[in-house]
Amino acid sequence: MGTGFTQDQVACVCEVLLQSGCIDRLSSFLRSVPSLSSCPSSSYLGSQQSMESMLKAQAAVAFHQGRFSDLYALIEANVFSPSSHTLLQQLWLRARYLEAELHRGRPLGAVGKYRVRRKFPLPRTIWDGEETSYCFKEKSRCVLREWYCRKPYPSPREKRELATATGLTAIQVSNWFKNRRQRDRAAQGRKGQLEDAAPECLGSDSTTRCSLHRSDDDLSPPPSPSSRELLPCSQLPSVHPPPLRHLGTANYFPY
Repeated sequence: MGTGFTQDQVACVCEVLLQSGCIDRLSSFLRSVPSLSSCPSSSYLGSQQSMESMLKAQAAVAFHQGRFSDLYALIEANVFSPSSHTLLQQLWLRARYLEAELHRGRPLGAVGKYRVRRKFPLPRTIWDGEETSYCFKEKSRCVLREWYCRKPYPSPREKRELATATGLTAIQVSNWFKNRRQRDRAAQGRKGQLEDAAPECLGSDSTTRCSLHRSDDDLSPPPSPSSRELLPCSQLPSVHPPPLRHLGTANYFPY
């Protein structure tokens, strides 16, 4: 190539600078090599991985320089292997978020980001077509949920194993478990507050208090009475409910 490096060497330098976060040096290096579009296509045959490394580097530089339209065009015009999807998906989404924030003049919340993702879905060149939820694939979330039911506090080694199994990073796995524990604690706290506050609102009747703490099983129909509990109609007590007038007019609901 024009710099005296082979294509594989150029790709290696791109990967090293990209992983180290030296975007300015990466940008300068890319300017010193011929444009991919100006090189004959035959020079890239058999070296798809090297070409992909240079394309990822170009995408990262375009993002950090704010050239979002160039970033979108590069991603949509080239098909990338699954190993590059995570990085390019992050660049795509972060660029869309930043554009929306500049347009609205304020940071995006969770709902705003969700709407951006719905409006600008990931292109198939960096997405395998599987539905995602909060940027997590559903099969990854299923693995995390199943593990959480058995062990809400995984060890660092188990987090790394889960990251490998789900295709996430160890930090993403750790944050998922932390957020899930916080949501469960908050739900338990709200449930306890409702149970403590409800008897105060309804009075101190012991029957009422007991009914508030019934489980879901208590809502099932009562069992059929045994033959010893059945009485002939003639032996049933003739008791009539008291009239509603004793409640006063304030206790009636208008129809």
